[in-house]
Parts: sequence; C-alpha cells; structure tokens
Amino acid sequence: MTPKIELLAPGGDIDAIKAAIIAGADAVYCGLDTFNARNRAANISFDELVGVIRLAHHYDCKIFLTLNIVILEREFKPLVKLLSRLANTTLDGVIVQDLGLLYVLNEYFPSLDIHASTQLTTHSVGQIPFLKRFGVSRVNLSRELNLREITAMASAGREHDVLTEVFVHGSLCIAFSGLCYSTSASAGNSGNRGRCSQACREEYETTPSGNNFPLNIKDNSAFFDLPKLIDAGVHSFKVEGRIKGAGYVHTVIDSFRKQIDGFVATGELLEDGERLYKVFNRDFSNAFLRGDLNQSMFIENPRDNSKSYAIEQSNAISVVEIQEVEQTLGDEKEQINVDVSEKIKHLSIEKISLRIKFSGSVGRPLSITCVTQAYIPGSLSPEEKTVTLQSQGVLVAAKENCIDQSAIEKRFNSFNNASFDLIALESDGVEEGVSIPFKELSRLKRELHAVLTNNTPVYAEVTLPKLARHRKNEDVSAGSGASESAANPAKLSILICDDTDLDLSHVTDADIYFKLPDAYKRGCTKYVDFFNENPNLIPWFPAVLIGKDFDVALNILEQVKPPLIVTNNTGIANRAFELGIKWIAGPFLNTTNSYSLLAMKEYFDCAGAFISNEISQQQMKSIARPENFKLFYSIYHPILLMTSRQCFFQQSVGCEKPRIDNGCMLSCDKSTSITNVKGASFAIDKQKAGYPSIYNSDQFLNMAIISELSDLFDGFMIDLTNIGSGGKEMPDKATLIKQFEHLLNEQGSSAAYETAQATINDMVIESTNTQYHKGL
Repeated sequence: MTPKIELLAPGGDIDAIKAAIIAGADAVYCGLDTFNARNRAANISFDELVGVIRLAHHYDCKIFLTLNIVILEREFKPLVKLLSRLANTTLDGVIVQDLGLLYVLNEYFPSLDIHASTQLTTHSVGQIPFLKRFGVSRVNLSRELNLREITAMASAGREHDVLTEVFVHGSLCIAFSGLCYSTSASAGNSGNRGRCSQACREEYETTPSGNNFPLNIKDNSAFFDLPKLIDAGVHSFKVEGRIKGAGYVHTVIDSFRKQIDGFVATGELLEDGERLYKVFNRDFSNAFLRGDLNQSMFIENPRDNSKSYAIEQSNAISVVEIQEVEQTLGDEKEQINVDVSEKIKHLSIEKISLRIKFSGSVGRPLSITCVTQAYIPGSLSPEEKTVTLQSQGVLVAAKENCIDQSAIEKRFNSFNNASFDLIALESDGVEEGVSIPFKELSRLKRELHAVLTNNTPVYAEVTLPKLARHRKNEDVSAGSGASESAANPAKLSILICDDTDLDLSHVTDADIYFKLPDAYKRGCTKYVDFFNENPNLIPWFPAVLIGKDFDVALNILEQVKPPLIVTNNTGIANRAFELGIKWIAGPFLNTTNSYSLLAMKEYFDCAGAFISNEISQQQMKSIARPENFKLFYSIYHPILLMTSRQCFFQQSVGCEKPRIDNGCMLSCDKSTSITNVKGASFAIDKQKAGYPSIYNSDQFLNMAIISELSDLFDGFMIDLTNIGSGGKEMPDKATLIKQFEHLLNEQGSSAAYETAQATINDMVIESTNTQYHKGL
C-alpha cells in the first residue's frame, strides 16, 4: 500500500494560497510580513492567516507558517507575543531556522508543531537526532541530496519519529541554503534574514568559457521521479514559489496532484508535464536528485524560459512564426490567470460575524443568544447559525454591579478579534437593576468561546524569563577549571588547514584549530593518526558533511576523542555531546542571539560559540552569555559568499570533465575569479577535498572589536587558511600572528597597539568590516 504523500504548496499571497487549496494541496506554507525568509513575497497579515487557516481546514488542507530567519536579540519580545497569538489558533506548524527560536518553541509553546527549515542545511543522518532534541517533528532536507542520500535521511527520520520533506519543483539555489552570504557581504541583504538579492542570477562579464550567467542554474523538477521518492520514504513533496502568482501555483500544484493521484491509482505516471512549461520556469533539471552534477544544470537565461521552450517545441523559424508562438503562449498564460481567478473568487477568508444578544429578568437566568454568519467555500451567501446559552443561576435585583451595557462590553468585546467580527452586543433584553455574580458571567464567556471555537484550548500569553548575564570564564579545554574571571583577557586563536602550517605553533601559544575537509577517501584514517600525533590541535569540523563523508568525520571524532572540538555541523555536535566531548559552535551555525547559546548549552552541553559575523557591534552587546560558556569571534578571515555542491569552474574557466564527481572533490584545487557587470570581482576557489566556493575580493578584518568588545569575548580568531585570496599573495603568517598578539595584549591603549594596527593594515591591503557596523 502506497503511504500517504503530502503535497506541500507555496502561498505568497491570499490568491496564491486559495489557488493551492483549490488545486488539491494537502498543505500550504506561507509567511507573515515579518520573520520569514521571503520578504519579496506579498505575504499576509495575522487576521488573514486566521481566515486562511479556516478556509484551508474546510478542504482538509493544513497551513504552515514560515518563521525561517535568524532572530536578533531585540526581536524575541515581539516574536513571543506573535507566538502566543499563534498558539491560540489552529495553525498546523511553524517552519524555523534559528536555534534560539527552536528552543523557545520547544520550552514554552508545546502546542505549536515545529518544522526545521531547509535553511538549517540538513543533509546528514546525524543532524536528525540533533533537531529532534528541539522537538522538531519534520525536516526539510537540503536540495542538493541525491536519491540514495534522501533514502538514508528518510530512514533516520523514521528511526527518530521525524517526518522528511523534499523540494520537488521550483527555483534552485546554487549555494547550500543557510550558508549563502553573497548578498549579505556585498549588499547588506542577508539571505538568512529573507533579503536575498539573488547574486547567483546576476550577469557577469563574459567568462573564458563564454558564459554571462555562470552561476545561474535551471529550476528543480522531480515530476517524473515521484515513485522513487515514494520508495525512499519521503513524507512530503514541497513546491517552491512564494514569490510566484496564483496562476503559477495552481498550474504546478494541479499538475503534481494529478501525477501523484494517477500513480497511486494505477502505478503509472500519467501526466506528461507539459503544463509546467506554460508558467514561469528556467527549464528543468533533476540532476541533484540523480547525483549527476553536469553542465546541463546551467542555463544562460535567469528569467522566464517558457517562451523559449514554446518556440523550440514548435520549430518556428520565421519572425512571423515566432510571433505567433509568443502570442499563443501569452494568450494561454492570460487564460490560466482568468480561469484561476474564476475558481477562487468565491473562496472567502472573511471573519465570522457575531451578533450577541443578552436577555433576562429578576428570577430568571441570564440568556445569551449568539448569531454567527460565515461564508462557506463556494457559496454566494453566508451561512447563519444560532447558539443559545443560559446562566446556571438567576438574576437578582441589585443597585450595584448591575448587568448593563458597559459590564457586557467589558467582558465580551474581546470577541472582536482575528477570528470574529463582532457586529453588535445588544443588552436591551436585560431588565434594569439586575445582577449576577461576575464569575458566572466569565463562565458564560468561556462557554461561548468554547462553542464558537470547537473547544480549542486557550493559552495564556507567554513572557520569557529574564536571562542571566554571566561573566567570562577560564579555558574550557580538558582538565581546566571554570572559575569566573572577568579580567581574563581575550585569547588569540588561529585556524589552519594545511599540515605545512604546523610550524606556526612554535611562534605562538594561541589555540590552533585545524580545519578538516568536506570530503574524504572512503575509510580514511589519515586524520586519526594526524590528530593523535598532534594533540595540541583542536579539530574544526566543516558545515557540510554528506553521506560517507559524515561517516568518516564521525569516525575521526570517535577514534580521536579530542578534549575539545569546533564544529559547524550539528550532527557532529550531537555526537560530541553523546561522547562527552566538549564542543564549540562554529561561525557557520549562524548564532545571533542568547537563546541559541542557551539551547546549545542546556541541550548539548556546548562549551562555547562563535557569534555570527553578520551582526553588528550593537547587536552583539545585547547577547547574554550562559553560565560557564565562552564566546568567540573571527576577526580576520576570507569572506565566504557561497559554497556549492555544483562546480563553479564549468561555466567560468571551463573544465574538461563533463560533471563533478568524487574525484573532483578530492583532487581539484583550481582557482579563478569572475567579475559582474557592475565591476565587482569575486574569487572562485576550491581546496582539495573541499566544496567549490566563492569569496569576496576583500578579506574580513575587524580590529575595532578588540578595543570595543573585548570584555564580551573570550577569544578572537584569525583564519590563516590559504583560500579566498583571489590570486593575491598571502601575508606572512608568522608576522601576522605576532601583530594580532600585540593588538590583544595592548587592547588599544598604547603606541604599540597603533603600530600593530598600522602594520596589519599594510599587510592586509584589501579588507572590510562593514558587517560589524551595519549588521542585520
């Protein structure tokens, strides 16, 4: 028997949501005008959300709300107010990226179902139990996974009672979601805050391989892969498109609905998918799903490809023939919009109107008659219902505390809310000078609410307890105590990735992190021996570890059992916790608030965390340190813009290999640069056993933080890995270390500090710390 497959649709505005519902979506995800990762979508208001939920539930369709951005400290107060309101709706789930928000939801809002956003970059089986600890019920998997990897993830999900969903149609990011900082660093528009400016769709100067859109890839579509995904154990098929219109959403969802239902009924795929080309597309690829990352994934047209497809299919050659094809397609698109508008025009999300009448006299019960009017989907006129309630006691004559219009309004005006439109409160039927215990009036109010909301529980508004702010502590490495020491100066640490840099340990007593690669030869034991021979090195685990690479990284952790690690991967963090290994959250976990720190400390015994380089000085100041917890910050590093599983060289300088494979991952170490039409250049770099990456032309260099926030941080890191320089000569590492040590020792108070600062500026010619001042 084929399991129930959920078809999950995008809803960027009310019409798109209605279109998804009427097309047969099992669930729709949408966002409010705040706290969601598609701020370019129209989005909806809270009152509209309540109406949408009511409409969707009439069609047995669920509504999920996107709260999928990183959260700043100052936003938790209004966010918790929103969550308190959401808890008193029948919302079916919230989609979340931020670990602090996951913590708050799990601790204080048990009635809200939690889904992990694709922004959490979930790509390995070890991340499932990490998210389960936060109460997550489902996970949206990274779009880069192939069918074998998805199958393993779905199996891990079932083991931990976590549902899995995959994107089956719509736009693809070339970068790993949640790990793209391209527009954050270059334009101040963070993808982690829903403000992606789509640098990957930009036009660039013609590359040596003859391309002007070298980062632009086709849209994703698994339209003909649904049986394989069903066999893989996936629960939800998710369609991307919250900035698309109702016509697009209806066409895509209706096509997938028919394809799924046809396959379930017959075991065959009955739809040809041609309708998908009638609406916006960049052509389609299922290469990630197939694990075949080839050049055919790219397309030179970042805009709508439907016209080009129609012309190609028609074999039109002459100008007249092409114009006819274009006109026909335009007419078909217009007809799609007309048809969808006709189908959804009677779907109402208007509030239920209430007219409440009160009546009663001495010696008789107080009677409440509530008349509701609500539009039933598809009907032209509202449906009217009447509810009558009576008090348990009788009215008595009184001169004080009488039941009058003001007393009634005081207690019943709250029915004028996101769910109901209170037309009238009528008290003319109540005899003057009568009273009833006000607790009885409150009971009637609760009973009426229960009747009107089908006994939906009422949850009190949550107020988060005040966070304790703790002082800096001693070293968290093995064997050291954790005594409080506010005067303990921030310590320098360095990050390297090449064993030729091991000699740097002779010129500094700084902690040395050694960056492990993204990919390994199967069963590789090289790094187990390496760390056992160099016990002073602190392993640094990367953010992305897929499939066998995660298994190898896990083996390194389990075999070496170092006293301390830094990890940017939540699966490694979870296993370190299980093994009792102290761990520090790396900068690519996007930590921007106190609750993320608290979550990692309380749930996983985390020893410390790097604060995100995306946030500003002022935003950092408000963060509260948990007890016995260390804070770190990278003050010098190449600015990573994006990392991809796809190859950046195929469309830039060209590559003799038609596709990227494991051999490419382990052996390629190319570098080049691309320049957009605005004149900005970016370095493309690939370390051996690393993913292709793009870096800013500037290095990040923030010396100001040393004098301004040294009391907040326990350590400042400089990244000395040989990446992201764009062909520029790397400064002498030993000299650079010494100058940074001078900065930390002098703390901005002497001529020696100024000399060190000037020397560093001379050594690092192109640098920026704009994010430190601008923030999110």
